[in-house]
Amino acid sequence: MSQGPRSGLAAVSSALLAMSRHLEVRDVLKTIVASARELLDAQYAALGVPDDHGGFAQFVVDGVSDEQWRAIGPLPRQHGILAAMLHEAKPERLADVRKDPRFEGWPSAHPDLADFLGLPIRDGDEVIGALFLANKLRPGQGPSCPKPEGNCGFTEEDEELLAILAQHAAIALTNARLYERSRELTIAEERSRLAHELHDAVSQKLFSLRLTAQAAAALVDRDPARAKGELHQVASLAAEAVEELRAAVVELRPAALDEDGLLATLRTQTQVLDRAHTARVTFRSNGFRALPASQEEALLRVAQEALHNALRHSGAARVDVSVERRGSGAVLRVADDGNGFDPTTVRRAGRHLGLVSMRDRAGGVGGSLTVESAPGKGTTIEMEVPGG
Repeated sequence: MSQGPRSGLAAVSSALLAMSRHLEVRDVLKTIVASARELLDAQYAALGVPDDHGGFAQFVVDGVSDEQWRAIGPLPRQHGILAAMLHEAKPERLADVRKDPRFEGWPSAHPDLADFLGLPIRDGDEVIGALFLANKLRPGQGPSCPKPEGNCGFTEEDEELLAILAQHAAIALTNARLYERSRELTIAEERSRLAHELHDAVSQKLFSLRLTAQAAAALVDRDPARAKGELHQVASLAAEAVEELRAAVVELRPAALDEDGLLATLRTQTQVLDRAHTARVTFRSNGFRALPASQEEALLRVAQEALHNALRHSGAARVDVSVERRGSGAVLRVADDGNGFDPTTVRRAGRHLGLVSMRDRAGGVGGSLTVESAPGKGTTIEMEVPGG
């Protein structure tokens, strides 16, 4: 085993336990990469999960700042060394990756790589990812230490250690995928059941409303008193339909919100959106504490509506979501750097971009909603709730 400060059974055990603590795929990927970089004393680490189109469905890095990552640009394609690890499914340990004939296509903003160690992550015969490290560090020397042949590079022992980590990474990643799919299926089945029940209940009420209204219309001229009674019945049926709809909405409260709470639900949803869209979607929280269920649901719904607007209509390159404690309550903020708009023009044109719905949700739980936007200046939506 490597003789670095993180070597030994305790370090390996710590890395494996860290991987097993997470259930969301994105969290597992980040933990694998961070554990590998720390355990093998590397300057950079990355893990790519391939898609079916020659690119990567997910690509997580450690050791690269947010500014560097943005400057690098789009996710890499499956070519060169990365393709070799994915398609040939064998380790790659190189003294200087830049001298390898497969070294190609690296963006100008990409960090300078030298010694390199890469391994496929396999689930049985399937390669589900590629894990690689670059620039072996030495205590007190850093990544720029002299590299005469055989010095300051990754060793065979490093490769063996990374192979152990990759085997456990495959288990953790497979378990996280199964967990996410199980939750998605459970939520889909529950929503299907509720949708069916809602359809039946509301259809019956609307059918009764229609018949009663037709009867009232027929009686208006020849029996006004009876017509008035029928109209009272219409009002009663309408009230019952509204109550049934409200009950259905309560049942449709997101399952993840009940199980995980607002912060975990928002974090998961922003991670999913970050993977699904070209825009960078981030989430952070500060000092938040649990709120009444109605307020947490309203915050989640407003966040979802604001995210939908930002990702579908604004042309934003970045969307930042935050939840912070404010007094006994909380404030949600969704800010994008997109095209922005003139809120007064939107209102006059009758296009509300969901703003009316968001204000209704905020007001319904005793909160408030503010919208700041201007053409070319992005949009910030802020919702504050009072707490319990």
